[in-house]
Amino acid sequence: MSILSNNHYLFTSESVGEGHPDKLCDQVSDAVLDYCLSLDPDAHVACESFSTTDFLLVGGEIGFQNIKVDAEFTKKFNAQVEKIARGVALDIGYNAPEVGLDGANCIFMNRLHAQSADINQGVVGTGLAEYEGQQGAGDQGMMFGYACNETPSFMPAPVYYSHQILLKAHELRHSGKIAWLRPDAKSQVTVEYDEINKPCRIDTVVVSHQHNPDVDYDTIKKTIIEEIIKPVLEPTGLLKDDTKYFINPTGKFVTGGPDGDSGLTGRKIIVDTYGGMGRHGGGAFSGKDPSKVDRSAAYMARYIAKNVVAAGLADRAEVELAYAIGVPFPVSIMVETFGTEKAPRNKIEAAVEKVFDCTPAGIIKTLNLKQPIYRKTASYGHFGREGFPWEQTDKVSELKAALN
Repeated sequence: MSILSNNHYLFTSESVGEGHPDKLCDQVSDAVLDYCLSLDPDAHVACESFSTTDFLLVGGEIGFQNIKVDAEFTKKFNAQVEKIARGVALDIGYNAPEVGLDGANCIFMNRLHAQSADINQGVVGTGLAEYEGQQGAGDQGMMFGYACNETPSFMPAPVYYSHQILLKAHELRHSGKIAWLRPDAKSQVTVEYDEINKPCRIDTVVVSHQHNPDVDYDTIKKTIIEEIIKPVLEPTGLLKDDTKYFINPTGKFVTGGPDGDSGLTGRKIIVDTYGGMGRHGGGAFSGKDPSKVDRSAAYMARYIAKNVVAAGLADRAEVELAYAIGVPFPVSIMVETFGTEKAPRNKIEAAVEKVFDCTPAGIIKTLNLKQPIYRKTASYGHFGREGFPWEQTDKVSELKAALN
């Protein structure tokens, strides 16, 4: 056990690979969402997935706004949903029972149904007369976004490096360079922080990766350390001679995927966000269209926090947005900067409210969220990867100007 000097502390975060059973389900749910949005950008979707041995299920609510739903459409839609779900499993590498699931031949069940009209009227603005014609939030709740300047992605180091390790493993597995890797995987990184809350050392790295039965443990351990972990972490300068490595610490990880553990959409909300650094409102993302503020407002909160830090207004920023179902504006906006602010907090918060439209409709418009972009969010974190609109830092100049 490490004995830390005064005011140093350890913080640990984890990641899971695309083949983790929960991540399989997240990807299926988001692939179904993408299909619905490709048919109708205004579709309201809450798609959940479940998987276990030789079994894959999708269920939840679908509400098309611009499509006539009849028996013929429903038949074609359901056939495509099954094709999508099986295809996701096969893309991941679940192509035989011995690896955890056979996507082509497993039992498949579809329990999708129409969305509640009660919820829909609040979202589309036909509910209470005072909000008529205005898009309301799809649910109540609070959503948090976080950013810090300790990595180039403005993400906390422990979760960022945990994701990077598994992205490297993903690359080597799909390329065939490490042919004995199977789809299921988890990682965990413990970072030591100094007295000014900066990463100064990686204390511990844990990787558990599913593998073929014919590879010996020493090969697994050496390969994962030398070909996956070190290429990712050595450039950081944080690996030290006393960094500890725990590789497949049970000694064997052949049985994995849905055959080793059941999977469920929305069960990896801390992996999906900031690894436990920063607060979480409790809502999951995958399978939900952007009318659900669980997802869209969390993306907006990240967008705001990242721009605040990128603008140099704080070293760390956490943004909370809160909503009431059917109400077309946030009930509260909060910006926390943990004493790292470079301007008065009240002025930063006022600038945020001036620059960012946090109404449900405004979020969707600002971030262009009615696109079928969601399946690729469902593995390796929704934040800290380029290519998503909420990862842009295009509001830096406006925020600075709004402070004056």
